[in-house]
Amino acid sequence: MASSSSLASNPFLGSSKSSAISSLSLPRELRLPNLRFLIRNPVNKSLQICAAGNTFGTYFRVTTFGESHGGGVGCIVDGCPPRLPLSEADIQVDLDRRRPGQSRITTPRKETDTCRIFSGVSEGVTTGTPIMISVPNTDQRGHDYSEMSIAYRPSHADATYDMKYGVRSVQGGGRSSARETIGRVASGAIAKKILKEYSGTEVLAYVSQAHDVIIPEHLVDYESLTVEQIESNIVRCPDPVFAEKMIAAIDAVRVKGDSVGGVVTCIVRNAPRGLGSPVFDKLEALLAQAALSLPATKGFEFGSGFAGTLLTGSQHNDEFYTDEHGRIRTRTNRSGGIQGGISNGEIINMRIAFKPTSTISKKQNTVTRDKVETELIARGRHDPCVVPRAVPMVEAMVALVLVDQLMAQFAQCNLFPINPSLQEPLLLTESLEDDSTPVKTPTPSF
Repeated sequence: MASSSSLASNPFLGSSKSSAISSLSLPRELRLPNLRFLIRNPVNKSLQICAAGNTFGTYFRVTTFGESHGGGVGCIVDGCPPRLPLSEADIQVDLDRRRPGQSRITTPRKETDTCRIFSGVSEGVTTGTPIMISVPNTDQRGHDYSEMSIAYRPSHADATYDMKYGVRSVQGGGRSSARETIGRVASGAIAKKILKEYSGTEVLAYVSQAHDVIIPEHLVDYESLTVEQIESNIVRCPDPVFAEKMIAAIDAVRVKGDSVGGVVTCIVRNAPRGLGSPVFDKLEALLAQAALSLPATKGFEFGSGFAGTLLTGSQHNDEFYTDEHGRIRTRTNRSGGIQGGISNGEIINMRIAFKPTSTISKKQNTVTRDKVETELIARGRHDPCVVPRAVPMVEAMVALVLVDQLMAQFAQCNLFPINPSLQEPLLLTESLEDDSTPVKTPTPSF
């Protein structure tokens, strides 16, 4: 019989050699003389990437799929409320804002990004079952990436994907490509529609910085900002003067085969109060995770952000007052619409920093997969600045967080009648009709 010491001397389970498990570890009635269980590692003849981390959300769950040069990309949305009017046209609007080839300051790859809904919608309304949305890849040029299959692009995910999986899609970056965000934008369009239909909530993002051109915050009125203002130019900056300066800054590096970064500012109007939960699921923490999961992101600021560290408490605090509807409001909004991790009904605002695009056509020093130092001039089609196309991506991720938290709030805190002296319904219009009478929890119109 194998002795118990054989467990210590044999290789640990999962090593390249066989492991032996002593019969002494079995119940007495199952022990047999000279019984040994040999466990061999199976030889993986066809390496495949089995990646976790492709699903986002708890109640409104989104899983994205596909790679930049595969057959297509898309998403599966699970948990969408039933009876929401939804069509492919509703989704296509935001996909058109995200698609490549829009202007000279975006990648010249030509894709229509035409979406198709395969399930979860019947006769123009959602059924409550999983919604599958797919977009084909039609303008693929895998041969553009032949050099990059051998040499790692500096600051790209090429090396780390190999470090993690031991194998990767070498054409266009695979899952690390911004093309993966199609699934996010498609599901985000559904989330934005739910927010608008249910509580009048609007999510708007715009470019507030491109390279060293920064639009002063006071030039953008968060109360009156419109999609039309944002979409009035190719850089998606609502101020036409600063938009031209940003375009010029991007053009200056584009013609040199280089790239620049920038900042996208996102605001949320009419967000229901009470979204977010202490302690680990604070709303701003969830928003930060969502925003920083986007490709090329490097920083996140909320409310007063780092500038708030320069103020004293008396300067930074948002004083309360009661408005004409009897609602508690704040006179300033350095908290960014969230206090204690929970939304307070003021405008939510945040800023997300994006690095310069990693893939550039200038010569760079790098190493090959065989660890040989070399030089690389990357080919392919890439954005000289990602922020103009990142605008709908940021909106999508913010909307996904808000819908997920809206459903969580409804499930936990609106299951029983609310306390009308301290709470208000998630439907803001209902709470303003008559402040003297308790208001029942509203039922969505869809």
